[in-house]
Amino acid sequence: MTAEPEGTETKNEYGAGDIQVLEGLEAVRKRPGMYIGSTGPRGLHHLVYEIVDNSVDEALAGYCDTIDVTILADGGVRVIDNGRGIPVAMHPTEGKSTVEVVLTILHAGGKFGGGGYAVSGGLHGVGSSVVNALSSRFNVAVQREGFTWNMSFTDSVPDAPLAQGEPSDGTGTTISFWPSAAIFESIEFDYATLKTRFQQMAFLNKGLRINLTDERAQDPIIDEHGEEQPAPQPHHSFMYENGIQDYVQYLNSAKRADLVHDEIIAFESEDKERRISLEMAMQWTTAYTESVHTYANTINTHEGGTHEEGFRAALTTLVNKYAREKNILKEKDENLSGDDVREGLTAVVSIKLGEPQFEGQTKTKLGNTEAKAFVQKVVGDHLGDWFERNPNAAKEIIRKALQAATARLAARKARETARRKGLLEGGGMPGKLKDCSSKDPSISEIFIVEGDSAGGSAVQGRNPATQAILPLRGKILNVEKARLDRALGNAEVQAMITAFGAGIGEEFNTDKARYHKIVLMADADVDGQHITTLLLTLLFRYMRPLIELGYVYLAQPPLYRLKWTNAEHEYVFSDAERDAQLAAGAAAGRRIPKDNGIQRYKGLGEMNYQELWETTMSPETRTLLQVTMDDAAQADETFSTLMGEDVEARRTFIQQNAKDVRFLDI
Repeated sequence: MTAEPEGTETKNEYGAGDIQVLEGLEAVRKRPGMYIGSTGPRGLHHLVYEIVDNSVDEALAGYCDTIDVTILADGGVRVIDNGRGIPVAMHPTEGKSTVEVVLTILHAGGKFGGGGYAVSGGLHGVGSSVVNALSSRFNVAVQREGFTWNMSFTDSVPDAPLAQGEPSDGTGTTISFWPSAAIFESIEFDYATLKTRFQQMAFLNKGLRINLTDERAQDPIIDEHGEEQPAPQPHHSFMYENGIQDYVQYLNSAKRADLVHDEIIAFESEDKERRISLEMAMQWTTAYTESVHTYANTINTHEGGTHEEGFRAALTTLVNKYAREKNILKEKDENLSGDDVREGLTAVVSIKLGEPQFEGQTKTKLGNTEAKAFVQKVVGDHLGDWFERNPNAAKEIIRKALQAATARLAARKARETARRKGLLEGGGMPGKLKDCSSKDPSISEIFIVEGDSAGGSAVQGRNPATQAILPLRGKILNVEKARLDRALGNAEVQAMITAFGAGIGEEFNTDKARYHKIVLMADADVDGQHITTLLLTLLFRYMRPLIELGYVYLAQPPLYRLKWTNAEHEYVFSDAERDAQLAAGAAAGRRIPKDNGIQRYKGLGEMNYQELWETTMSPETRTLLQVTMDDAAQADETFSTLMGEDVEARRTFIQQNAKDVRFLDI
């Protein structure tokens, strides 16, 4: 059964009367963070998502099948869709064209009544008007009612009323905008960030094509003769006929784990009366971690919510029921836990609702109570049917869960043993932990430092009131290739669990976290980056709430110190910055000794404690990168590629991202 929203059946006309007006734009430029989250890179890219979300709404309603997104040569963005076009008639209550109302009044849109859209993809629905408010220039061209209609804005003020242009047979909307440099920290769009988002959007909207092109000047490439050649414009086109089935296949291809069953389990269902529909795709692999990704109206609900609760409840109940009916689980056996059943599972749960309610710290948790019962029933019915039709695959899935249960019990024993020895909790902190005196987690920091020598400098240089130091010896266990019971046997992992105080895995509790800043401080070389990635993998797989709450940071130690003879010494953090500062210093008449004027720090241990404090630890002068997780599926794929079994996939990933530090900002 195809889950098509109500809009496709009623074919609502979407005219001027469907646009409801709620409030003006005055506050947006003063407090942009309230509307787009931040004025940093995340907020900047959110502008593009708002415009594209409107086009996706047209696709959800059955009127649009292609969206073209272009980063323009001058840094602006253009979004073209072939939907119905924004209504151009005079608005019935506002005395101006509906296009102008939509682009200048906050919350004026077809999402806020029953008339325009049955289901909408936007999180807040603030849409085009907020993008206009935060842009220095904004142009719109609407193809509708036999003509192209044009309007432009400067600093969100109309240059002129909507004007009728050339005749046109088509329909659609073209929006071009240039973010305001006075509002945003940077107005440079990142192609890779947009690419990740739009590929995901295409997976979640089967049959919708999203094209992305970058028209900005690219660095030239060097050919085999050592000569510079113009680089091609980056371009990607995403369209998936099978939607989230293709998504599951894509996610599992990165894992390179064996499949427990070949066929992807997929089904759809819709309740038109209640305006709710579900698409579901899932497949088990031999991996040790679960990869369940949930969406509501195409928004990544990485905090979960009622739809995920319904899915988990149905899955655990069904697998246990089937295992007992087939006598795989005996009467004396414990039930399989949810974690057992989901080990190795890759699943995408995509629900669409007429009126989604979002809650949680980042508004990415679904709160609709009706979603739980709906998902639970649909999953129970459809997955139960699939198990009956595929008994061999069902038994393999249960066998995998039984192996996970055995490992879970082993992990429990390992935890109990560690507790008896005082390794995980209580007063017995790790001997090498140099704790801070503060007991207030909100101001307490812990630096995870590679090596004893760097740890010694960090201990000397720290502020003992609020900064704790935990030195690690060597590389920790790669948990991507090991179950929790093995991880618990690793001394370095035990030390971190004890120091953080919040537990691990299913017992993890962020309320017990002893520090709200966990800073990974490793050398800036390849070994240091590998250690950082191992640590991030542990945190992502078994202590993920620390990342979701923004508690995890990467220290940014300098690479060089420039020892000017006639000016203060200067720290720089990259080769490019070194070259730029040397050139600027020479132009300003500063001099540097020829023999040892440039000191390269090969490791943290080469810095004395004053240097380490000044460059890397002092809140006044340091730079920290916060590790974020906007997209759990992308992070999951990254860790599977970096830390999994496939050497070739890892090599390719590192080559592609070696000069791109954003892959750490997961």
